[in-house]
Amino acid sequence: MDLFKKCRYDVLDQVRAAGVYPYFHVLESRQAPVVQMEGHRVIMLGSNNYLGYTEDESVIAAGHKALDKYGSGVSGSRFLNGTLDLHIQLEKELADFTGYEEAMTCSTGFQTNLAIISALCGRHDYILNDRENHASIYDACRLSDAKVLRYRHSDMDDLENKLESIPHSAGILIVTDGVFSMRGDICKLPEICELAEKYGARVMVDDAHGFGVLGPGGRGTAAHFGLTDKVDITMLTFSKSLASIGGCMLTSHRVADYVRHVSRPFIFSASLTPSSAATALEALHQLKQHPERPQRLMEIAHYFQHKLLDAGVKIIKAPTPIVPIFTYKTLDTMFYGKRMFEEGVYVNPVIAPACVEGECLLRTTLMATHTEPIIDEAVGIIARVLKEQSPFE
Repeated sequence: MDLFKKCRYDVLDQVRAAGVYPYFHVLESRQAPVVQMEGHRVIMLGSNNYLGYTEDESVIAAGHKALDKYGSGVSGSRFLNGTLDLHIQLEKELADFTGYEEAMTCSTGFQTNLAIISALCGRHDYILNDRENHASIYDACRLSDAKVLRYRHSDMDDLENKLESIPHSAGILIVTDGVFSMRGDICKLPEICELAEKYGARVMVDDAHGFGVLGPGGRGTAAHFGLTDKVDITMLTFSKSLASIGGCMLTSHRVADYVRHVSRPFIFSASLTPSSAATALEALHQLKQHPERPQRLMEIAHYFQHKLLDAGVKIIKAPTPIVPIFTYKTLDTMFYGKRMFEEGVYVNPVIAPACVEGECLLRTTLMATHTEPIIDEAVGIIARVLKEQSPFE
């Protein structure tokens, strides 16, 4: 059979024919509460720019300065010629800020999960994986060769049942998102840490959507629960609250040193570009100087949720800036996402495999720099569009 015979996606052909394909819209301005996309003004409710630092002038200036000093790239891995003093400073400040012994940066968040899990887990180990964890965690589990047991989303009884089934001689890693990226709910970290201690497991939290959002001054999910000393590894990304690109492992000296020397995704990847490291570092400085910023983010998120509910829009309230609007069916989700864009609001249409089939949604996210008038305008558009009849019903 021809390898390329499978390269078709009937659903996409159908929505393209109907003129409601909702993906790959072109951004023509900075990532901000209101952006320019494909020639017209759009309220941005689909960005992970939680603290709004992508348009902060000090962050932008730091990127320019790094380009002038270090050039555009390092042309090598951290293991060889690609370590800058800037990388070391970023790692030290991240570790100090979050209360961990050490940090290790990678070039993307996806790569960070691959680097950590594939290095620490092998064929004789077990990984306990929440069913709604990020795709990068699932791919990291495959790369590790470890035995993977998925537990029902945030179901601690199911997690314990699976822990009980594991041989006492096996190494165990429980991996969970801190904030789940689709629904915006927070993991049950106190219960997870309690079970980990009971069964001799280690705990890893993917805090891509928790850092800069939860905890004192935005220190993340572990700090939110006062459990930094119980979480063995925290992974975070720079592409969200830190307004750049890249990722980081926060852990002990021992674990960081081991992963640096055995992790193939880390050793064989070019290191974080100078401008990316510099902008992430400056965004961290801004977060330190403005610990009230995460609180403002939550205030505007709660305002948005209440306005949607008042307008009769069905949502699941979550204690984070991720607000899902459930549309359930794939074609309806694409239709409403495209219509909202046409009317001036950008949201993220989420379909399988990013979610379970039948639980499709429009994923909206808030920034600390959104204002109440902008939110009022966006809610009016969202409520109006959702009253339209989908052509696929």
